[in-house]
Amino acid sequence: MTSPLDTSERIFLTGATGVVGSRAIPMLVAQGHEVTAIGRSPEKRARLESLGARGVELDMFDESAAARALAGHTVLINLATHMPSSAFQMMLPWTWHENDHVRREGSATLARAALTAGVRRFVQESFAPVYEARGDAWIDESCPVRPAPYNRTVLDAERSAELFTEKGGEGIVLRFAGFYGPDAMLREMIGIVKKGWSPLPGAANAYWSSCEHEDAATAVVASLRVRAGIYNVCDDEPLTRREWVDTLANAVGAKPPRLVPHWLSAVGGKNMELLSRSQRMTNAKLKSASGWTPRWPSAREGIPACVA
Repeated sequence: MTSPLDTSERIFLTGATGVVGSRAIPMLVAQGHEVTAIGRSPEKRARLESLGARGVELDMFDESAAARALAGHTVLINLATHMPSSAFQMMLPWTWHENDHVRREGSATLARAALTAGVRRFVQESFAPVYEARGDAWIDESCPVRPAPYNRTVLDAERSAELFTEKGGEGIVLRFAGFYGPDAMLREMIGIVKKGWSPLPGAANAYWSSCEHEDAATAVVASLRVRAGIYNVCDDEPLTRREWVDTLANAVGAKPPRLVPHWLSAVGGKNMELLSRSQRMTNAKLKSASGWTPRWPSAREGIPACVA
């Protein structure tokens, strides 16, 4: 097994035009790494070039083409997802089918191609809020997970990284907590809060672990310095649902919103049950392994900055 990377590397990045990938590219380039990134249109490839990467076109499900594209690279960072475009659509199971395809077949194809091409390190994105509910107890990477049917494929993606390690490489899984940042999703949440409702299901004292976009990107960069394994990427201090939504309301000058009634959460089925769990995650493993620390210790500081 190789040792953690500490020199300039040739990095191949998927999901490069997303909220995390587009932020990670300038950081990686600033550290002296050579970055190749996938862009599905000429406009997106031009955007990647402006960030300092070499933009390329690639079908990530074509293993032979992926192996050719990865030749000469030492690191593959797979941030590719296909998330539903709104909070409402996230509640609908069928809107996740394309994302399932990306995480199941896409991640496995890329991992095999990376092994063929001689890539040493494979970093795979994953979704942290699949842990069992644990009240106010801290959750680390050894705690049991229980995905809902709509996101069961996060475990398929993680397995691709594990198999990469078993084959002699270094597979890294980054379990990202709930993202927030100055984007359309936050605007949608603000709209819900202004109407007097919480955008987060769950009890008032249930914890919600989150991570601001920029902090997620710095964690991607930090993944170059850690050994194979699974790492939670979240803020230092998860907030309860009540404090999280009140922080958002206060930032936009709204009244504290009403929480989603328990009966409505129950009607939402297994998807809503997962999103309602109390998950107080710790990022101690990643911090210890890499020296990473989030810019915003909690959403208490991060949300007002994003709103501003």
